[in-house]
Amino acid sequence: MRTAAAFITLLASVVSATPFGQRSQVLARASETCPVVFDGRVPANASLTDFDTANGGGWNPYNPGFVKGNNISWSEILQLPKTKTKSRFDTETGTIPLEVTISDKSIFMKQLGFRRAGLQFNKDSNEGSPGSEGVKTLHFSIMQDDKRPLNLSHEYLNVWHEKADFSGNQFQFQAGQLIGQNGTAATWKLLDQDFKLLWETPMLKKVWQNFAITLNYEKNTIQAYYSKGCKPLKAATQPIARNLTGQGQFQIGILKKPTGTDDVANSGFQEVNLNEGLIYGGVFLEDSADGCVSL
Repeated sequence: MRTAAAFITLLASVVSATPFGQRSQVLARASETCPVVFDGRVPANASLTDFDTANGGGWNPYNPGFVKGNNISWSEILQLPKTKTKSRFDTETGTIPLEVTISDKSIFMKQLGFRRAGLQFNKDSNEGSPGSEGVKTLHFSIMQDDKRPLNLSHEYLNVWHEKADFSGNQFQFQAGQLIGQNGTAATWKLLDQDFKLLWETPMLKKVWQNFAITLNYEKNTIQAYYSKGCKPLKAATQPIARNLTGQGQFQIGILKKPTGTDDVANSGFQEVNLNEGLIYGGVFLEDSADGCVSL
């Protein structure tokens, strides 16, 4: 049963059906309206060193050990940028954005081909995680950093869910020129485990782009939602049948693939003096078991 405060919030919302029939809730001012499973939003009083320890600062929900360069800490990787506006799901909570950056030091283990830094929820275990069962919706907003632009001649993974056996990803949210494919580089792309494009939208500068991805592990479907600025999310696709088995973990950040190689994990070309970043806001995973999606 919802609390009285939640009930008041519910009364303030407009319950609507999306074009594809999913029940959802829209608030005049954006706030999550469904049970939150993992909350990755950053409080206004956070410091970068909070990210270096589990529950650092009494709030850090991310794993301090993964996935990053071998000899670099999260406080050296992340930034807390001052953007002119907050993302849609940071405004109501008073939380702030964070920026994931990559550099020449962003080599995880012995993967010499990649440059990567991927945040993982600390309670999102590789097997048996609540993030890999039922129906879950991952929310995140993105703003590009003009001072640390991505090189879109490369392929980037930005948000994905990696299988427990590390054999692949149930989905991957990407940018840049996909290796071996003829597509537009300057789009955000949602792909399935077989690298088939499910949906894309142009990459915009100087504005927040808001995304939600609903994973129905029971029916094996995936659905995307999108908006820009402070506008409510709208369904961008219908539920698409895809194999979501394999459990695993979410990652949020940057994985930059090299060019000029067939062995992308271990070799290939990466620029030197690398300084790239991507700003994230409003990151959280919610339970959509009853069809609820915060818009």
